[in-house]
Amino acid sequence: MRILCMFDLPSDTKEEKKRYRIFKKELLANGFVMLQYSVYYRIVPNRSAGKKFESILKRVTPPHGEIRLMYVSEKQFEDMQLLVGTKSHQEEKISNNRLVII
Repeated sequence: MRILCMFDLPSDTKEEKKRYRIFKKELLANGFVMLQYSVYYRIVPNRSAGKKFESILKRVTPPHGEIRLMYVSEKQFEDMQLLVGTKSHQEEKISNNRLVII
């Protein structure tokens, strides 16, 4: 099972940036891995083990912004689809004129 942590924290003022850094450092210190910007995950054996990390993150939650935690099974995590956008025609024209030798 995995616990996903998705957050949207303000970083306009010096104090908000400091709280953002503290929160992110706490995620990393507790074994969370970045999946995307502001989306981190951690493997946990079950929900009750994940409750430990909920309480840790609640302690460092900044007063503003949103943090969401979601549990997903390994099967659900494996079934995740990765969608990557295509290049625009302009980018393709530029890349066609380049020669890459490896």
